[in-house]
Amino acid sequence: MAIDNETVKRVATLAHLRIEDDKLNATKEEFNKILDFIEQLKEVDTSSVEPMFCVNGGEVPMREDVVTDGNLKEEILKNAPMQEFGYFAVPKVVE
Repeated sequence: MAIDNETVKRVATLAHLRIEDDKLNATKEEFNKILDFIEQLKEVDTSSVEPMFCVNGGEVPMREDVVTDGNLKEEILKNAPMQEFGYFAVPKVVE
């Protein structure tokens, strides 16, 4: 199945993406490459492969759950647009 420019525009609209007109052909080619790869995957014989729910095969190793404060208060507050008394400050929203 080949993708045309109109399909690219429709997919972009549905995905809320803005694709410039000069990028339509490149995006179309990428979509077609993806679809070609999917077609290749369909040709693989998986009849002897047992379905699984986890690709790791075994159990996921667990770690001890330890709570720490991280000591990153100053670094975190540097990202805040407003701060007051060492806390995030936000505009008043209730009158």
